[in-house]
Amino acid sequence: MKHSTNHSTRHGRGSADRPTRHGRGPARRIGRTLAFVLPVVLVLSGTLAVTRVSWSGNDSSTSALAASSEEVSRRATSRTPQDVLRDRLLVELKEKSPGVALTHLQEAVNDRPSLGRHCASIARALGRAAVRAYGPVRAQSFARPVCDTSFATGVAAQLT
Repeated sequence: MKHSTNHSTRHGRGSADRPTRHGRGPARRIGRTLAFVLPVVLVLSGTLAVTRVSWSGNDSSTSALAASSEEVSRRATSRTPQDVLRDRLLVELKEKSPGVALTHLQEAVNDRPSLGRHCASIARALGRAAVRAYGPVRAQSFARPVCDTSFATGVAAQLT
């Protein structure tokens, strides 16, 4: 005994014998689009929401990302040995004399040869500061052959 079935209704044909798209109507397309787009939107909105929350308890209006970037930039501005030496020698130049600062520059370069490539720029900065503090004639009197006479070059640069 054969069972009689209506094959036209089983294979997606409607009552008017029009072929449908096997469930690929507009609702299915919208559902697939939402299934793809919705997680992306939720992740992005969640990320933006987390950056706006004040996790530190402060009532400041800065976001967490801005606060962390400020902290990183503060840490990133650590001073190099040549900057520390330059600042220390400029203070010595003002408090004592350019001669003492030049002597300490030569000793620092002898102790740490890695500072040698910065010696000329430090000596020029000392020369410029000496002109501001002592005037050009007196500053020139402190010149000596430290770092290829860069101190004298710094003094001369202030005169022009």
